[in-house]
Amino acid sequence: MFDYESLKPWLFKLQPESAHTLAAAVLRTAGFCPPLFNGWMAKHFVSHPSLSQELFGRTFLNPVGLAAGFDKNATMFHGIMALGFGFNEIGTLTPKPQEGNPRPRLWRHIEEESLQNAMGFNNDGLFRISHRLKNIYPFSTPIGVNIGKNKTTTDANAIKDYTTLIKALHPYADYMVINISSPNTPGLRDLQNEAFITQLFNEAKALTTKPILLKIAPDMSEDQAVALCAHAVESGADGIIATNTTVDYSLVSDPEEMGGLSGEVLRERSFYIFDAIARELFGKTTLISVGGINSPEEAYRRIRAGASLVQLYTSLIFKGPEVIEEINSGLIDLIASDGFTSITVAIGADRR
Repeated sequence: MFDYESLKPWLFKLQPESAHTLAAAVLRTAGFCPPLFNGWMAKHFVSHPSLSQELFGRTFLNPVGLAAGFDKNATMFHGIMALGFGFNEIGTLTPKPQEGNPRPRLWRHIEEESLQNAMGFNNDGLFRISHRLKNIYPFSTPIGVNIGKNKTTTDANAIKDYTTLIKALHPYADYMVINISSPNTPGLRDLQNEAFITQLFNEAKALTTKPILLKIAPDMSEDQAVALCAHAVESGADGIIATNTTVDYSLVSDPEEMGGLSGEVLRERSFYIFDAIARELFGKTTLISVGGINSPEEAYRRIRAGASLVQLYTSLIFKGPEVIEEINSGLIDLIASDGFTSITVAIGADRR
């Protein structure tokens, strides 16, 4: 369909958010004119028996998904599937529409192949997004819905934001994700505490039988992360997504003093936290790994450590859509080279 390496220098001349807006417009056209994308999908969507697994009541044809933050408003499902992703996590969305933080709020760190974002949950809100989901669900590939509280909602009323979203959206999601780990909503990470999580999951699980996962930040100690996630699972969480972006600005040479970092600079910190959680919780809940994944080898490291699924975002920006097919095809070879016939056997191989 196109040569990303030829386009990349031109795209990188645009402001990062402008480039994203352009890419989103292109991907949205797949919903209106599928033939434009059929050739790309036929070549790049990897479906192989060794990659397929049943999870959350759905078949995941491959384990590589698009992380939340790219398709904030549930407008790109066909285009994202055409790129080769096995699932799409939309959002983060909030009950009321909000514009997010002032621009600029997205930056590239080109030498480090990393992004820094301070978006602030900009999204169209529950009313508009729920209608889009209702019109497309169930979709060919699984849909995750990542939810957060509005910036103007006080901590005392935060649970109501989450339960409002769960009640309205659970019929149109294959799984839902509680986001209390973004660094871009003031005070949001303060909700990463046992009391809040206990009350939230007690109320949330009374509203739906759909899986509800917790997404955590990387900026805590190993012991804190493990304790928090173990408590979430005990309180009813159906899985853990590790991790969100980091606020360790020492990882890049020229940081902005706001927002969270993703991409290569996050890789080892993300894996460190994920691996600690997996040592405690593998076999007890579903684990999804995200943060700095840009190769088959890195994706397989997460899978062997206990991840049923992996997600990426930043590597899509720096390496282009080909990275999705590259990872999935590479996983087929890596699984086979270990003597496994299915990803379900490879998941958690390092834990056994």
